[in-house]
Amino acid sequence: MNSFHTYFKNEFNSIYELADGSFANRGMNLSLYLEMAKRLNSHLTMHHTIEERHIFPVLAKKMPQFSTETEDAHIDSHKGIHKGSKEPSTYSPTEMRACLDGFREVLFRHLDEEVNDLRSENMKKYWTLEELESIPM
Repeated sequence: MNSFHTYFKNEFNSIYELADGSFANRGMNLSLYLEMAKRLNSHLTMHHTIEERHIFPVLAKKMPQFSTETEDAHIDSHKGIHKGSKEPSTYSPTEMRACLDGFREVLFRHLDEEVNDLRSENMKKYWTLEELESIPM
């Protein structure tokens, strides 16, 4: 999980850094830059869909932070991330950064919290090895 989350953070930071138009200095045109942003959104959507449909329901049985019933749980973070990533409809460097700023905090906090919640020391508090092996990951 950590490798996926590290990728998401690195990709987000690259998109943010290049939002000022400096993507042209790296041989990218606007179309390629926007494709990079769309790809991150697509990867986050796919990652969160898999988590919400297949992994979180199993984890939620013993770990409330993965439940749909718990306030400020990981699913709420997913909603905040995706709300922020859908806002831009035209390109402006200032608006792009404002859009990214709108969900950066919730994205990075969520990525860190999820990795922390799924570390082996924490999982041992909730699950036996046999139970963990049955989780679809």
